[in-house]
Amino acid sequence: MLNDLNSNNIFTLSFKVRDYECDMQGIVNNSVYLNYLEHTRHEFLDSIGLNFKKLTQREIYLVAIESQQKYRKSLESGDDFSVSCQMMLESKLRIKFIQEIYHAEKGLILQSSLIGVAINSSKKPILIDSFLKSNAVSD
Repeated sequence: MLNDLNSNNIFTLSFKVRDYECDMQGIVNNSVYLNYLEHTRHEFLDSIGLNFKKLTQREIYLVAIESQQKYRKSLESGDDFSVSCQMMLESKLRIKFIQEIYHAEKGLILQSSLIGVAINSSKKPILIDSFLKSNAVSD
């Protein structure tokens, strides 16, 4: 699995903007984009056998330590769009997620990067290599 981290495998999830996600300007509120990104990361992790809830139940906590977004265009109510997610090894302790929100007609909406770490219940970091090899959660 570790070798797959730096591959070009890209996970994609489709969404539709709901009315209540828009602000007074009629566009998606900037904070809502973070929800789209997080939901896609969780679904991506689940797709590779790392169920977020099950990890937490085992006292393995995945936490964000750095996040950056570049907002390019706005989404509006009813827009269909997709969110992509790619994961790569940043260091022995850090994973980097590269994500984009894309609309078929409007093009690139947002670019994002997030750095995360895994910690145990004592708040001590877990090496990514050992975490991925020994802590993948399956049904």
